[in-house]
Amino acid sequence: MSGRRYEDVEFGDDLPEVSPDVGMENVHRFCRSTGMLSGRFMNHEEAKQEGLPQAIVPGIMSQGLLVAAIHAWAPGCKVAFVDTVFRAPLLVDSKPLCRAVVTDKNDESRRIEIDLTIVNEAGETRVMGTATVEL
Repeated sequence: MSGRRYEDVEFGDDLPEVSPDVGMENVHRFCRSTGMLSGRFMNHEEAKQEGLPQAIVPGIMSQGLLVAAIHAWAPGCKVAFVDTVFRAPLLVDSKPLCRAVVTDKNDESRRIEIDLTIVNEAGETRVMGTATVEL
């Protein structure tokens, strides 16, 4: 299991910020592996033709980035649930940050709740959500 113990986690603890790679090469790798071969994800010009400012990161990839940030903090933990809200597109080739904070602990189930966000370079929230984690 995880090296992080339930007893060592406190309400309000911030998880370390993570700077995920959303460069075009990494997004291409994700899109090819998932079969999400849409131009809106893989080509800036095609995305612009759809009215987007440039290619965008697939939503499910954003979720994966948030879950990866949890696992970086607590390797081996079980993410029992994750839910996200997409407020605005996360742009390919941008420099986002994944942030997270512990917002609840349930001593009976020994699960913790974590609020999640991905912000862009301007500090604007692009993706937000929650996760339920077992340590």
